[in-house]
Amino acid sequence: MTSSAPPPAPDSNGPRPIRANSVLPARRTPLALETADGLTLVGEVAVPLDRAPVATLICVHPLPTHGGMMDSHVFRKAAYRLPALAGIAVVRFNTRGTTSVQGTSEGTFDNGDGERFDVAAALEYAEFAELPKIWMVGWSFGTDLILMHGCDPAVEGAILLSPSLRYSRPEHLAVWAASDKPVTALVPEFDDYLRPDAARERFAAIPQAEVIGVDGAKHLWVGNAERVLDEIVARVAPEAGALPGTWDGPMEYADASAYADQTVAAFADVPMPKGPSST
Repeated sequence: MTSSAPPPAPDSNGPRPIRANSVLPARRTPLALETADGLTLVGEVAVPLDRAPVATLICVHPLPTHGGMMDSHVFRKAAYRLPALAGIAVVRFNTRGTTSVQGTSEGTFDNGDGERFDVAAALEYAEFAELPKIWMVGWSFGTDLILMHGCDPAVEGAILLSPSLRYSRPEHLAVWAASDKPVTALVPEFDDYLRPDAARERFAAIPQAEVIGVDGAKHLWVGNAERVLDEIVARVAPEAGALPGTWDGPMEYADASAYADQTVAAFADVPMPKGPSST
């Protein structure tokens, strides 16, 4: 892998706060994921700079027709922080037809069907790269892709952020139930599509599923990214402990303006189109 870690910063005179766009040291490598149906997807892997990763996240983003992408803010922050803070490798990619500042993946949006090849390509990369303890982390539409296509023998478990259950069907939940793999759903109190009580009813189809209602949160997790990252690390790499709010070492800051018009906030007030299993 080619290192793109931030260069050492001047003496910081002690720990500095980790802010929304803080970028901590990691080895970040662009990816070109090849799908079984002949498309090339844009992606990135971020791994710890000074040690082997202890676990791996494959991040599956929100609905691309409504602003979702590999650079959606929670996943961006995971890639910025978790390699350094928790020793976790973070794989992100744009599903078919999706554009972010990282680039555009080939193909066109396929309502969760053709995207099965995209999920498979990310898994194949992680296995080929011998990344350890692979966990699928989906957000909104990405949770449906994981429920539909992500229950692979190589996968340790799934973490679902703002699951909507709009594309996935009961038979997909049954596959996860039979696998006995851990499933955690983080459900915002004020979600636009599925709130905690309803989520507990729906996820009862997966006996091992853990549904966590997050007080005060909304579908986009604005202001709650730290809580999400804490919950992810607690399940994927519990030995890392609680994530710190400061960093005593090299730190860069990403240009937030690059995402001004390319953020999940773009679909905050736009209804999500119904999937084939919607009610």
